[in-house]
Amino acid sequence: QLQLVESGGGLVQPGGSLRLSCAASGFTLAYYVIGWFRQAPGKEREGVSCISSSDTSTYYADSVKGRFTISRDNAKNTVYLQMNSLKPEDTAVYYCYVLGYWGQGTQVTVSS
Repeated sequence: QLQLVESGGGLVQPGGSLRLSCAASGFTLAYYVIGWFRQAPGKEREGVSCISSSDTSTYYADSVKGRFTISRDNAKNTVYLQMNSLKPEDTAVYYCYVLGYWGQGTQVTVSS
């Protein structure tokens, strides 16, 4: 059974950093495009970043470009989202997505 489990969220002050993880089971992440999305209260879910199966291409939303970095560790079957210089507007539940499957999400709160 395909499963995605996100972790690494939490409460951080503005300017701080977090690293989110998305661990997959039931399939091999290395073969697929993986996306990170987020949903803030009262807003629609939006795409944040994605990485190609060959790791040669990455995409970042303008709002996170230069601050977030997506990567994957194929040996651990895990994708990461390194988030630096966090802002209050980054507060949201963050989800990973692949093959039509969503993880359960991890809450990121940026507040002083």
